[in-house]
Amino acid sequence: MIIPKKLQKGDTIGICSPSSPVAAHCPKRLKRGIEELERMGFKVRVAPNTLRVQEYMAGTVEERIEDLHSLFKDTEVKAIITTIGGTCSHQLLEHLDYSLIKENPKIFLGYSDITALHTAIHLKTSLITYLGPAVLPQFGEFGGILPYTKHHFIKTFVEGESIHYKPSTQYVMEHLWWDEEDSRERNQLENKGPSIVKEGKAEGRIIAANVGTMLLLAGTEYFPDLEGAILCIEDDPDETPSSIDRYLTQLRHLDVFSKIKGLLVGRFHDHVGFKDNQLSSILSRVTEGYEFPIISDLDFGHTDPMFILPNGIKAKLVVVEDHIEFQLLEKPVE
Repeated sequence: MIIPKKLQKGDTIGICSPSSPVAAHCPKRLKRGIEELERMGFKVRVAPNTLRVQEYMAGTVEERIEDLHSLFKDTEVKAIITTIGGTCSHQLLEHLDYSLIKENPKIFLGYSDITALHTAIHLKTSLITYLGPAVLPQFGEFGGILPYTKHHFIKTFVEGESIHYKPSTQYVMEHLWWDEEDSRERNQLENKGPSIVKEGKAEGRIIAANVGTMLLLAGTEYFPDLEGAILCIEDDPDETPSSIDRYLTQLRHLDVFSKIKGLLVGRFHDHVGFKDNQLSSILSRVTEGYEFPIISDLDFGHTDPMFILPNGIKAKLVVVEDHIEFQLLEKPVE
């Protein structure tokens, strides 16, 4: 296991777009994200092809690979944060120089479609990668990154502390079109906390993923090793109850539930359309016959604010009656 070094004020953070070209279409949002990182005390280096546009891709495979390789090779860059997710980061997997990445370990952060890169890099290099905030959606928030997200970023990457999860007091569902409507703070809702689906206790290494993206890799050399894992899954607002049911059923058919020690599910957006207890019912059905703790509605994935999940770090999960404990047992950075 290779754990990256923690950040210090004045360090350089690299930015790139391994998937979607949204950064090119939302320059105000990108500018705000860069300025927020600078206010937090970091220098920012934007990779040359970050604003490329090729249909639904942020440039060609070669251009996106060039940016990732250059940022990993750059000794001044201490962390890489992706601008956003998308649909096509898995195009890069067979072209990545995993030896180069292993020889130049650093923080690699993003979520959603970036799952494909997290999974492949962690599997091929043993480097700890981090499912967490991206430049446009989180650092580019009007008024700055939300306090809960900022707290977890600082705790994880600057202070290097093992996180004991506590839910946010509020969360955001409101959508404002970037660079057009996002000129005010979004409305926040009271967070009632996570929902318990099944009680139990577990210890295992975190594997955190956008479930739809992870399943693109089923049957390939890039699918994660889930033996003994605490699996943490999330997905985006365009999904539906039926598509999430499909993904979870596929996990059952892939025999994932016989391997994992616990299951955490990030909060789904209201647009997904789950009715009362519908998600819990689906989770109970697809995991029938398996005994491990399951909780949903946690602050990670396509929700704001969010905490950060380090792929490969050992964690403890306790779900007993109304008590939920989720804690890292190892430091997330060195």
